[in-house]
Amino acid sequence: MTRIIKGNYIYEFSHEHKPVASVCIGESFIVETIDCYSGNLQSENDLLTNFPHLKPNPATGPIFIENVSKGDLLEIHIQKIELSEYGIMPTRPNRGWLGEYIREPQTRILPIDNDIITLNETVQFIANKMIGVIGVAPDIGAVPNSTPGDHGGNMDTKDITEGNILYLPVFHPGGLLALGDLHAAMGDGELNGSGVEVGGKVTLTVNKIEGFHLNMPIVKTSNEVIIIASAKELQDAIKKCMKEAIRLIQQKNGLEFADAYRLVSAKGDLRISQLVNPEVTVRIALPKEWIAI
Repeated sequence: MTRIIKGNYIYEFSHEHKPVASVCIGESFIVETIDCYSGNLQSENDLLTNFPHLKPNPATGPIFIENVSKGDLLEIHIQKIELSEYGIMPTRPNRGWLGEYIREPQTRILPIDNDIITLNETVQFIANKMIGVIGVAPDIGAVPNSTPGDHGGNMDTKDITEGNILYLPVFHPGGLLALGDLHAAMGDGELNGSGVEVGGKVTLTVNKIEGFHLNMPIVKTSNEVIIIASAKELQDAIKKCMKEAIRLIQQKNGLEFADAYRLVSAKGDLRISQLVNPEVTVRIALPKEWIAI
């Protein structure tokens, strides 16, 4: 099985990056990743403030997918996520939604054993493994790994996990897929600016779909299709996500706008993915049978 080893990182998504590997359609492969702080926080004495020029969210790649063209969709099957032995959760003043209450920087190292995460002697919780950063080269220019968009990127969406399928629109030949910023656990919103940040390995299989247009990423679970949208303002992200949901419902069911709008209101679940990145990310979950993909 092809293995793309850690060390081959990008810090922005761009079609100008040279691929570090190529894989075939339908081939399973392993991608090694490092945590979003590039392994610099090794102990609780290592603080974010010690690394003022740290580039966040290194992503392993880009990976060229053979026989994939602009206008195709990547269908990314997330088969397995394997975590390192510990995760990291730093805090510092003015980070996250209540950062004004943090008086000094602090780092917690959280051991991970059999998908059980330990905060301290009395508090443990179950991992919910997910990929924070995954995307393709955007249509125009370069997008930093800190930022989500229609190409994917730093979506911090917990449904991007084992057993689910991520669909990404392709803007350049080969797609130029890259990923990183794994989390052992993260709640919706990522409210203090950090999940349980961790390195690890991800096993993927990538297929392609021709002739089906998407404006932004979506995830398919066993019973839902989830549209993911990002924008600088929350209300803009919500409207953007709703418009894509309505378009896809109309496409599958031949409905006028008003009826598709009704269905989104009747059965669509609006969820917050993250509120702490340069653009916020929301998602709308719909019954799987309503979308044709």
